[in-house]
Amino acid sequence: MIFGNNQVKVYLACGPTDMRKSIDSLAVLVREGFHLDPFSTCLYVFCNRKRDKLKILTWDHNGFWLYYRRLEKGKFQWPDGKKDEMTLISRRELNWLLDGLPLKQHTAHPEVRARTVL
Repeated sequence: MIFGNNQVKVYLACGPTDMRKSIDSLAVLVREGFHLDPFSTCLYVFCNRKRDKLKILTWDHNGFWLYYRRLEKGKFQWPDGKKDEMTLISRRELNWLLDGLPLKQHTAHPEVRARTVL
Protein backbone atom coordinates (compact mmCIF):
# COMPACT_ATOMS: atom_id res chain seq x y z
CA MET A 1 0.00 0.00 0.00
CA ILE A 2 0.97 3.58 -0.43
CA PHE A 3 0.51 4.75 3.17
CA GLY A 4 3.66 5.39 5.26
CA ASN A 5 5.09 2.85 7.66
CA ASN A 6 3.32 0.21 9.73
CA GLN A 7 3.72 2.22 12.95
CA VAL A 8 1.21 4.86 11.83
CA LYS A 9 -2.02 4.87 13.86
CA VAL A 10 -5.24 4.20 11.95
CA TYR A 11 -8.55 5.63 13.17
CA LEU A 12 -11.91 4.50 11.76
CA ALA A 13 -15.00 6.68 11.94
CA CYS A 14 -17.53 4.02 12.98
CA GLY A 15 -20.69 5.66 11.71
CA PRO A 16 -21.42 6.68 8.12
CA THR A 17 -19.80 9.81 6.71
CA ASP A 18 -21.10 12.03 3.92
CA MET A 19 -18.72 11.35 1.01
CA ARG A 20 -19.28 14.86 -0.35
CA LYS A 21 -16.95 16.09 2.42
CA SER A 22 -13.59 17.28 1.16
CA ILE A 23 -10.23 17.60 2.89
CA ASP A 24 -11.18 20.66 4.93
CA SER A 25 -14.52 19.25 6.08
CA LEU A 26 -12.97 15.92 7.07
CA ALA A 27 -10.12 17.68 8.92
CA VAL A 28 -12.67 19.73 10.87
CA LEU A 29 -14.60 16.53 11.65
CA VAL A 30 -11.42 14.91 12.97
CA ARG A 31 -10.64 17.90 15.19
CA GLU A 32 -14.11 18.98 16.33
CA GLY A 33 -16.05 15.73 16.19
CA PHE A 34 -13.43 13.27 17.39
CA HIS A 35 -11.03 15.58 19.29
CA LEU A 36 -7.98 14.28 17.40
CA ASP A 37 -5.22 16.15 15.58
CA PRO A 38 -5.70 16.07 11.78
CA PHE A 39 -2.09 17.30 11.37
CA SER A 40 -0.64 14.18 12.98
CA THR A 41 0.69 11.39 10.75
CA CYS A 42 -2.32 9.18 11.56
CA LEU A 43 -4.69 7.78 8.95
CA TYR A 44 -8.35 8.78 9.39
CA VAL A 45 -10.70 6.44 7.53
CA PHE A 46 -14.33 7.23 6.64
CA CYS A 47 -17.03 5.18 4.92
CA ASN A 48 -20.44 6.04 3.45
CA ARG A 49 -23.81 4.64 4.54
CA LYS A 50 -23.94 2.04 1.72
CA ARG A 51 -20.40 0.91 2.65
CA ASP A 52 -19.17 0.97 -0.93
CA LYS A 53 -17.11 4.19 -0.74
CA LEU A 54 -14.20 4.99 1.51
CA LYS A 55 -11.97 8.03 2.11
CA ILE A 56 -8.66 8.16 3.97
CA LEU A 57 -7.28 11.49 5.20
CA THR A 58 -3.67 11.91 6.32
CA TRP A 59 -1.18 14.72 6.78
CA ASP A 60 2.22 14.49 5.04
CA HIS A 61 4.95 17.07 5.66
CA ASN A 62 3.25 20.15 4.17
CA GLY A 63 -0.18 19.06 3.01
CA PHE A 64 -3.03 16.62 3.24
CA TRP A 65 -3.53 13.46 1.21
CA LEU A 66 -7.08 12.33 0.52
CA TYR A 67 -7.44 8.80 -0.82
CA TYR A 68 -10.80 7.74 -2.25
CA ARG A 69 -11.92 4.21 -3.06
CA ARG A 70 -15.20 3.21 -4.70
CA LEU A 71 -16.16 -0.43 -4.99
CA GLU A 72 -17.92 -1.42 -8.19
CA LYS A 73 -19.24 -4.57 -6.51
CA GLY A 74 -19.47 -5.56 -2.87
CA LYS A 75 -19.23 -3.68 0.40
CA PHE A 76 -16.61 -2.89 3.00
CA GLN A 77 -16.97 -4.94 6.21
CA TRP A 78 -17.34 -1.76 8.26
CA PRO A 79 -17.72 -2.04 12.05
CA ASP A 80 -20.97 -0.90 13.59
CA GLY A 81 -20.84 2.04 15.93
CA LYS A 82 -22.12 5.49 16.74
CA LYS A 83 -21.67 8.31 14.27
CA ASP A 84 -19.50 10.31 16.68
CA GLU A 85 -17.20 7.41 17.54
CA MET A 86 -13.68 6.64 16.28
CA THR A 87 -11.92 3.35 16.85
CA LEU A 88 -8.22 2.62 16.63
CA ILE A 89 -7.22 -0.31 14.40
CA SER A 90 -3.91 -1.70 13.17
CA ARG A 91 -2.51 -1.29 9.66
CA ARG A 92 -2.99 -5.02 9.22
CA GLU A 93 -6.70 -4.65 10.01
CA LEU A 94 -6.93 -1.75 7.57
CA ASN A 95 -5.48 -3.97 4.85
CA TRP A 96 -8.08 -6.64 5.68
CA LEU A 97 -10.84 -4.04 5.52
CA LEU A 98 -9.64 -2.76 2.13
CA ASP A 99 -9.54 -6.37 0.88
CA GLY A 100 -13.18 -6.87 1.85
CA LEU A 101 -12.53 -8.89 4.99
CA PRO A 102 -13.85 -8.31 8.52
CA LEU A 103 -11.54 -6.58 11.00
CA LYS A 104 -11.27 -9.64 13.24
CA GLN A 105 -9.78 -12.59 11.37
CA HIS A 106 -10.01 -15.79 13.40
CA THR A 107 -7.73 -17.71 11.04
CA ALA A 108 -4.95 -15.12 10.82
CA HIS A 109 -1.65 -15.64 12.59
CA PRO A 110 -1.61 -13.70 15.87
CA GLU A 111 0.93 -10.93 16.33
CA VAL A 112 4.11 -12.01 18.14
CA ARG A 113 6.28 -9.51 19.97
CA ALA A 114 9.55 -11.37 20.35
CA ARG A 115 12.13 -10.03 22.78
CA THR A 116 15.07 -12.29 22.00
CA VAL A 117 16.37 -14.41 19.15
CA LEU A 118 17.21 -18.04 19.83
